[in-house]
Amino acid sequence: MTVWDQLVGQRPVIATLRQAVAGQGMTHAWLFTGPPGSGRSNAAVAFAAALQCESGGCGECHECRTVLASSHADVAVVRTEKLSIGVKEVRELVRRAALTPMGKRWQILVVEDADRLTEQACNALLKAIEEPNGRTVWMLCAPTVEDVLPTIRSRCRLVTLSTPTTEDVAEFLRRTGVEEPLATTAARASQGHIGRARALARDPEVRGRRTDIVTMPARLTSLGRCMSAATRLHDLAKAEAEAITAELDAREKTDLDAAYGVVERGRRPREYGPALRDLEKDQKTRAKRRHLDVVDRGLTDLVSVYRDAIALGTGVGTALVNEDIRDDIEELVRTSTPELNLRRIGWIFAAREQMLEFNVPIPLALESLMVSLRVPSEPESR
Repeated sequence: MTVWDQLVGQRPVIATLRQAVAGQGMTHAWLFTGPPGSGRSNAAVAFAAALQCESGGCGECHECRTVLASSHADVAVVRTEKLSIGVKEVRELVRRAALTPMGKRWQILVVEDADRLTEQACNALLKAIEEPNGRTVWMLCAPTVEDVLPTIRSRCRLVTLSTPTTEDVAEFLRRTGVEEPLATTAARASQGHIGRARALARDPEVRGRRTDIVTMPARLTSLGRCMSAATRLHDLAKAEAEAITAELDAREKTDLDAAYGVVERGRRPREYGPALRDLEKDQKTRAKRRHLDVVDRGLTDLVSVYRDAIALGTGVGTALVNEDIRDDIEELVRTSTPELNLRRIGWIFAAREQMLEFNVPIPLALESLMVSLRVPSEPESR
């Protein structure tokens, strides 16, 4: 099993990267773009492993295994749970980029969320990319090229990933031990998001929360039900976000205590208090971001319902993303029009923008959204 096998539905990208590993079109800076869940960071890490591997990414050697396990001495991967990546982290990367690799091949630096670089961080990174070390490779990941500073992206070779097909995702799940029909159901519901498909296939609670969300549109028949649905979506997202972050928060607190030699009911160094406050501030910021991420995923699931209704109402498609709630979707088709469902999708995107770009409180944005999505008491004239 090679390092390329984890890249789902990205055959043209794999061909390009393999050519670069072989010396055709290799450069010092790369920009990986693609929709959420397409595997941008996975592609960058696989490329890094292949560059360090004498066999071009066999997946079995020491170099491949350590890169994939994030323990290779010459490969640094920057991941952030914060809202941005600051200049301090980038300056440390720039310092490392100037070093000679400990191994025989490359010094590789992967920035997973290049779209979250602050202005100062971008300026620090730009200088490093403009004056590259001969054995250093930068790999930046972002949703689109527009999310990266023009002066940075102009110095990078672009690699664009696409959304994997349902068949590709289902095949990937089957290879990892997921049986039919769960593999196909999870692949279809994930809408091409690999991480989401894996979670849906392996965790019944994740599937249950998604079912709760996608069945909401048919139940929005009164003001009270709209308010209840908004509260329910908010609570589901908050519970899932807390479940994701709780273990990490506890581990970070334990590590901090160990670093300062703090034991329960023991004396605490003077420096411990400020460090603890900084940690708690970062954790609070991360929790807010994670909550928004989970709400955003729920809105994506809602969009899939209305897209199914449009497809079914116009007769342009019979294979639904939400095949398991076909009765609900047929009811939406009966009580509305394709034009109304298209407007509903627009309202969902507007609510998403309110929360992500303008910091509108999540409960308020969701309440307004659910009221706008309310099902008419009588079918609209066609």
